[in-house]
Amino acid sequence: MKFISKYIISILLIVFAVSFFQETATSWGFFGHKKINRMAVFTLPPEMIKFYKKNIEYITEHAVDPDKRRYAVEGEAPRHYIDIDHYVHTGEDPFKVVPQKWFDAVDKFTEDTLQEYGIVPWHVNVMVIRLTKAFEAKDVDRILHLSADLGHYIGDSHVPLHTTENYNGQLTGQRGIHGFWESRLPELKAKEYDFFVGRAEYVENILEDEWEVVRVSFNAKDSVLDLERKLNKEFPSDQKYSHENRGASLIKTYSEEYATEYHNMMNGMVERRLTSSIITVGSYWYTAWINAGQPDLNELLEKSPSKKLEKENLELDKSYRNLKIKGREHND
Repeated sequence: MKFISKYIISILLIVFAVSFFQETATSWGFFGHKKINRMAVFTLPPEMIKFYKKNIEYITEHAVDPDKRRYAVEGEAPRHYIDIDHYVHTGEDPFKVVPQKWFDAVDKFTEDTLQEYGIVPWHVNVMVIRLTKAFEAKDVDRILHLSADLGHYIGDSHVPLHTTENYNGQLTGQRGIHGFWESRLPELKAKEYDFFVGRAEYVENILEDEWEVVRVSFNAKDSVLDLERKLNKEFPSDQKYSHENRGASLIKTYSEEYATEYHNMMNGMVERRLTSSIITVGSYWYTAWINAGQPDLNELLEKSPSKKLEKENLELDKSYRNLKIKGREHND
């Protein structure tokens, strides 16, 4: 009987651990990334919005594919972040030290180093170029696949903790803050956010614009860490965490009271970064379409994702469910 009891307890602990991992191991959370892509559709001009609205469920659901791909593809992880502070000493401006152009940065630091510490601004620029070519070819599969993926990487670059070596508070005794900031808070507070962000605009220089996104994110990371550290000292320790049911699992997570206090201390930061992601995604989609010569997307309305793309998506889901990430777990 004792053996059976110990066995049951062991199984429950494993389920608990896996459930906690699944909740915290995705940037912006699945909820946040899907929300960003979905709302970005409504920023588009009439010439684009019919096609995107017709495919809005695909673009929404597949907003999380890049996170799943980290379990299937070597080299995927660095596309989600850049530890820009790795390249400087205290007091230096990393945005004056790290060149914006890829080959200049490779010459200065080597490609291996860049890959080790993240390449998100460069990868976003590459994705816009690829999407432009997909529009030129009127390739429905590529347009949908790249639009969904691009939205994910843009969303990641808006997250302060995707710009620092202290990405999960592991260097300051705040392990877990990554998933707390970008998953738990949006899930709890998104209903209070204003998602009417205006119309997509043409961006003259994607690379420069994306580096500005990273700069704003980086400038916010000290507040993200410092405010949580301050709250942790003041908040009753026995009320910091709670347990919630997620499906058939019981998970440990930051309590709603602690989350609300932290959210209020940041004075709208999470909402600003989330809604900025939305307008940026729409604007980069729009820019790729303009650069492609404004192809008539109404000609593509009768086409749906191919069987080949659907098969690839199913295979990706199988790889993801193995829970064996390739490369660094950026928000462990």
